[in-house]
Amino acid sequence: MKQITTNSAPKAIGPYSQAILSNNFLFISCQFPVDLLNGNLIEGSPSLQAEIILKNIGEILKAAGLTYKNIVKTEIFLSRMDYFAEVNKAYSPFFSEPYPARTTIEAGSLPKGADIGIAAIAAL
Repeated sequence: MKQITTNSAPKAIGPYSQAILSNNFLFISCQFPVDLLNGNLIEGSPSLQAEIILKNIGEILKAAGLTYKNIVKTEIFLSRMDYFAEVNKAYSPFFSEPYPARTTIEAGSLPKGADIGIAAIAAL
């Protein structure tokens, strides 16, 4: 098991790692639209927030020597399911067929009052 970290994505806000590499899989912790400089939540449309999160996930992938093509599963947590269609618009340009498996749920309250959180699993 190896911890993967990068200063190009938000630091963990609790006792967890940005990502863990184990048994040929990279487990990326749920990411939120956080400003790298001050740690504050970046506000904006759900599509903007999703785009920021996915770019941060890309930085974590890069730190592990991987790309979006390695992602096999994502989990999206929304404060409101009403954001589903808008998040899909921001999500789709980051992936190509075959798309990763995905779970999307309405989670209600998320850390820092975020509207969206995204976690991912990548295979080597």
